[in-house]
Amino acid sequence: MPEPYRAILVFFLAGCAELFGSWLVWQWLRVERPFPFGLAGAAVLFTYGVIHTLQSESEFGRIQAAYSGMFIVLALAWGAIADGWRPDRWDLAGAGLALAGMALMMFGPRG
Repeated sequence: MPEPYRAILVFFLAGCAELFGSWLVWQWLRVERPFPFGLAGAAVLFTYGVIHTLQSESEFGRIQAAYSGMFIVLALAWGAIADGWRPDRWDLAGAGLALAGMALMMFGPRG
């Protein structure tokens, strides 16, 4: 798999894990679901951290900064799919800018 596709796939998997883990913790603490929701959330959030280590890029700061662009898009999608919330044009414009920033950080030419 070409590196850009692999990097995006790893970001996607990390984002799904972060969102699902956070959602489980939210369910436990804010919706008063049973403690196993929180425990499962903690396990999924641990997995999210491990997924980031699968990136080929070796600079942690760059990975985290670039990942944020993908996370913004995934969080908007999560809200729309899981909660029925609809992002407005400003949300979508911001997400587009964030993705452009992610692409520059991860795939821009380096000398």
